[in-house]
Amino acid sequence: MTTTGTAPETRSFEADVARLLHMMVHSVYSDKDVFLRELISNAADACEKLRYELLSDPALAGEDGQPRITLTLDPDARQLILEDNGIGMSEIELAEALGTIARSGTRAFMERVAAAQEGEGAQLIGQFGVGFYSAFMVADRVDVYSRRAGADTAAHWASDGLGSYTIQRVDPAQAPARGTRIVLHLKEDAASYTEAFTTQRIVTAQSGHVPVPIFLKEKPDAEEKQIADGAALWTRPKSDITAEEYTDFYRSTAGQFDEPALTLHYRAEGLHEYSVLAFLPSMPPFDLFDPDRAGRMKLYVRRVFITDEAQILPRYLRFVRGLVDSNDLPLNVSREMIQESPVLAAIQKGVANRILAELDKLAEKDADAYRAFWQNFGAVLKEGLYEDFSRRETLLGLARFKSTVSGEDWRSLKDYVGAVKDNQTAIYYATGSDLDRLASSPQLEGFRARGTEVLLLTDQVDSFWVTAGADYQGKPFKSVTQGLADLSLIPLADGETAPAQASAEVDGFITYVKGVLGEEVSDVRASERLTESAVCLVAPDNAMDRQLEKMLAGAGRLDHAAKPVLEINPRHELIARLGALAEDSGLREDAARLLLDEARIADGELPADPRAFSARLARMIGGAIQ
Repeated sequence: MTTTGTAPETRSFEADVARLLHMMVHSVYSDKDVFLRELISNAADACEKLRYELLSDPALAGEDGQPRITLTLDPDARQLILEDNGIGMSEIELAEALGTIARSGTRAFMERVAAAQEGEGAQLIGQFGVGFYSAFMVADRVDVYSRRAGADTAAHWASDGLGSYTIQRVDPAQAPARGTRIVLHLKEDAASYTEAFTTQRIVTAQSGHVPVPIFLKEKPDAEEKQIADGAALWTRPKSDITAEEYTDFYRSTAGQFDEPALTLHYRAEGLHEYSVLAFLPSMPPFDLFDPDRAGRMKLYVRRVFITDEAQILPRYLRFVRGLVDSNDLPLNVSREMIQESPVLAAIQKGVANRILAELDKLAEKDADAYRAFWQNFGAVLKEGLYEDFSRRETLLGLARFKSTVSGEDWRSLKDYVGAVKDNQTAIYYATGSDLDRLASSPQLEGFRARGTEVLLLTDQVDSFWVTAGADYQGKPFKSVTQGLADLSLIPLADGETAPAQASAEVDGFITYVKGVLGEEVSDVRASERLTESAVCLVAPDNAMDRQLEKMLAGAGRLDHAAKPVLEINPRHELIARLGALAEDSGLREDAARLLLDEARIADGELPADPRAFSARLARMIGGAIQ
């Protein structure tokens, strides 16, 4: 002990601190890397405090006026040392900041700023004494040496985090000339934090944009190198940032290797102030259909990384990469639950609305670029049609579809509504898993005969959002495979002629088929929608669409399926021949059941009884060649 020092005094942590230590280690943070973010945040905070103090007392800068944070690695001693040249702390301030939970230094400083009504001069980005304790996740002992700016004395704080700490005055030579040095004696399983690659990776990812330059020394006697320049890209004017810089930032932030298809950089001002730097990838991320469907926007508060799990954007915008930097959100121990903040709710709403507005502009200005976007991310964006009622109208305007008239292109609902036929009161659609098979579905025949466009929906989410009460410009969505077709009021296309009325024999045959099939179907009826095929299956009026029913049944979420309706084309030549069969013909019943199996096969299903189907088919063929 030096002549200017004092004997160490042992003190107990307050009960709140003891509970906090346990919480930090066992429940608050799931990722131990966060300790470095916390310590750098506190160091940057100390530098910002000094910058504010310098406004009234420039002499505090001494000979070291530029703020900086230095990380020193000592693999041999298994130590990580973090030093800043910020405001520093006296012995009393160390005890108050690190011995109690309520007096964090930042809080006291904020009260001083508020009292002086000069708060615009300081950017306080941490609460020292809260995040600091996360150091004990990786260290079994922590030493803190600090010297307040302008003071002649220094202090030393030490603890193993198990309930008590020691504090003493020490020779100023043991502390920085100004600021704080934190020495982490790392646990055995945390030795990797003395590796330069690991430490630099964490700093770049989590703290690379704090407003203080960060330097790294790979060994105590090594030459330092700068690993963060203290300038956040998103705080710079857009005119000063090149496309290459945006791309490099996107790739490092998103972990992608493509070029961003769209870059959105702006600052929101008003009730809440925040900056946004968001990127639309040009290629789908590998985790686009992750079952968790989590967003990947990072949240910063005054340039300090907080979390990438705040769900800033709704899940249907999870392909967007980037960050939001808020000036208004608090930085404290509850930051892991920050998503409950009403400030964040306002940010979430504003950012989502702005991104959708930018997509709308892209669709108007660059149809090819928007077509590429929709090809990559349309299936995800359509999830919002089911999940986000408040923005459904906007999302419907952004949606693009394949249809019976689109060919290789995509159609918007605006295009669709602009081409509706006389007396058409609904937007018709068909759902399925295969576009080609869907386009050739027999249920579409009557619509084609009238030149009526049908949307062909092949994404899984399509079966859900169309049933959620959606409409566009007053026209509801109606499935062509559900209920009655109701096509009688829509005129036939040019060149099409109205079909002749069915004969009495055919009407009698349809009644016969209904009697034979009995409980296998809910109804058998003459079809308006068929013009070329003999039969098809549709869902009853009040039942769910058959494609949705299949999906729910396949996922084990459907107790029982509704019985389908068998529609028979009364004008088809085969049906006319079957109607002419004698009532006592042995083929009549086989024909009735084969028609149901034919409809199942056309719908992508297997016959209910393949063996019986084969036997009936053999009898029918045998009877035909006699």
